Amino acid sequence: QVQLVESGGGLVQAGGSLRLSCAASGRPFNMYGMGWFRQTPGKDREFVAAISWSPGMIVQGDSVKGRFTISKDNAKNTVYLQKNSLPAEDTAAYYCAASPSWSSASTGRPSLYHYWGQGTQVTVSS
Repeated sequence: QVQLVESGGGLVQAGGSLRLSCAASGRPFNMYGMGWFRQTPGKDREFVAAISWSPGMIVQGDSVKGRFTISKDNAKNTVYLQKNSLPAEDTAAYYCAASPSWSSASTGRPSLYHYWGQGTQVTVSS
């Protein structure tokens, strides 16, 4: 079992910055690929980015490519998602997830992620 806890959401003014954290614990999660997704009401969960614990390979979702930065801190067992200059369209619930392999994680398919955090709401006010 892998436990994931997100933090860092809240109310952000348009043009502001976002930095979300996902702390992982449990079974050897360092074999997993880690991903960030986001979801708005009535829409499917959208893949934002994924990263491997080692050696830190990164894949970004096509719809958000180049706009978000995913990173990790192996010593803290934490994955981050960062973005500057937020527009209102980035309002969503953001989820951290773990997939049992990088090959699965890099597809960005939610069904291939076995563990999910509780989500953290980000609201960008215009």
